[in-house]
Amino acid sequence: MQMNRVAVAGFLVKKTERKFLPSGTPVTNARVGESSRYKNGNGEIKQHTNWHSLRFYGELANIALALEKGDNVYVDGRIEQREFTPRDGSKTRRVHEIVVTQFHVIAALRNAYKADSPAETDAGEASSVSDEVEDDWPVAG
Repeated sequence: MQMNRVAVAGFLVKKTERKFLPSGTPVTNARVGESSRYKNGNGEIKQHTNWHSLRFYGELANIALALEKGDNVYVDGRIEQREFTPRDGSKTRRVHEIVVTQFHVIAALRNAYKADSPAETDAGEASSVSDEVEDDWPVAG
């Protein structure tokens, strides 16, 4: 059995861009960064970021246009490689991309409620929603 599936959660680096294939199929491109933290031999916390290119095709391409820079997204898809020749005519290059089959935005708690709509507690009292939400993955120790 062969399988090609990848899931990535991270933050969009910039606004998505849409183009069209010669067939008219829409393609939206995006780039996402996902970071992890670890302790080095000296006990210092270090951070490493992996950068991933994303491609959305068809209806997903149209939906992905709503994504903004800084959105925290979860994508599920497959890794594909393709070759292309840069516009300057230099040597052909090979890139690896995630072709997205499904995705969703991971909304931070602070974005889930508007300031003029306080959250309700179990006791029915209004409470404020903290602006301090931990967006990083836990550090393995």
